[in-house]
Amino acid sequence: MHARTKTVDSPRREPMRIAGEKVHRDRVIEVRYPYTNEVIATVPKGTVEDVRRAFRIARQYQPKLTRYERYKILMRAGEIIASRRDEIARSITLEAGFCLKDSTYEVGRASDVLLFAANQALVDDGQVFSCDLTHHGKARRVYTMREPLLGAISAITPFNHPLNQVIHKVAPSVASNNRMVLRPTNKTPIAALLLADVLYEAGLPPEMLSVITGDPKEIADEMLVNPDMDLVTFTGGVSVGKYIAAKAVYKRQILELGGNDPLIVMDDADPAKAAELAANGSYKNSGQRCTAVKRIFVHEKIAGAFTEALVAKTKAWTYGDPLDPKVDMGTVISEQAATSFEGLVNDAVSGGARLLCGNVRQGALYSPTVLDRVRPEMPLVKYETFGPVSPVMTFKDVDEAIRLVNSTDFGLSSGVCTNRLDDIMRFVKELHVGSVNVWEVPGYRLELTPFGGIKDSGLGYKEGVQEAIKSFTNVKTYSLPL
Repeated sequence: MHARTKTVDSPRREPMRIAGEKVHRDRVIEVRYPYTNEVIATVPKGTVEDVRRAFRIARQYQPKLTRYERYKILMRAGEIIASRRDEIARSITLEAGFCLKDSTYEVGRASDVLLFAANQALVDDGQVFSCDLTHHGKARRVYTMREPLLGAISAITPFNHPLNQVIHKVAPSVASNNRMVLRPTNKTPIAALLLADVLYEAGLPPEMLSVITGDPKEIADEMLVNPDMDLVTFTGGVSVGKYIAAKAVYKRQILELGGNDPLIVMDDADPAKAAELAANGSYKNSGQRCTAVKRIFVHEKIAGAFTEALVAKTKAWTYGDPLDPKVDMGTVISEQAATSFEGLVNDAVSGGARLLCGNVRQGALYSPTVLDRVRPEMPLVKYETFGPVSPVMTFKDVDEAIRLVNSTDFGLSSGVCTNRLDDIMRFVKELHVGSVNVWEVPGYRLELTPFGGIKDSGLGYKEGVQEAIKSFTNVKTYSLPL
């Protein structure tokens, strides 16, 4: 596919949202459409003082929303987003380069997050313990309750899900009556600003959410050490995550740091069905998901049939103009990213891998790509390749498959294609990952369920609406006589 020049909407200027105020600045950051590199918006380049003011406002405000009021705000926000689906999807496509199919799906997921968060706001989160359980017990009961944090939450989000990464932090914060200061990446800040406006329209007190845009070299450290915040939640790269862990020393931390997720195809699997999962897992969102299929391990007995099916499905996967509603895949986030994928594939081929299709690049547009004869030590699969590449490797038995999967520094998620229960249970028990999905892509989950990884994928704390609410609250116990 070849890139074509396409006129996008005229550039617009987006303000920051600090406690509901729309703050314009003379200093701006340009947001570009990856397909054409045109400027589609500008956002303010906030200052350290802007960050401090946002946290100060958040800390001083003590939310008193009832559970029902939080429920109504979140449900209303979901209704507004659903009514503006096409507009929001187009904005995501323009700032991220994802095709409209992927952007529209993301808007639908955002509505799901708001629905689950709204319902969790209604759930009584306390426990009751009887105190006469032992011979020296008393006629008392201990009760627990969850309270919002004393300080604000600092949230930092990446580009690869401009709306969903943000809403997975914001919605649980609202549901638990917390206050949040959010810094979205400068690559895709528009969805975060749109979400803030939607929540304000739905009735959220502005003090409960501020959105700051700015140069991370100027403001990032303040997001980590500000005395008015208690917790930092971050999704992004390993090096930044480890920097946060070292810098935000006495702050609660939730770090989701990416993955190198495998799809394991056993010898009893249907090659065509497994290849369909491999293609979907590799190319949705242009492969730019922490849970995308990034390594494919296929039993040597069916490797030929599987690879043939995967190549056929990959060649049928259309890519090109992200605003074309018929296209299956748009661009990656930038030309620099596309060039890096091209280089990694070329490096693997020079080391003995076989290019079966793809590795075509024009600007930020990079084709779905399949290689086989890939070896685990190649940088293409040793590290996280955050793009639409399907590297195929073979194994002889379950033991080797487990060893190969666990050889990476990451431990986020996995997909398994087999019908044998004994093999399934071995994978569930022995893979060093946060999730194992049988006959599904590694990224499968509900917005409600726990999500997160271990090793370089994170500290073991989970996201997902329920788990985020737990992390965003303090447990208080009290006891009463019977």
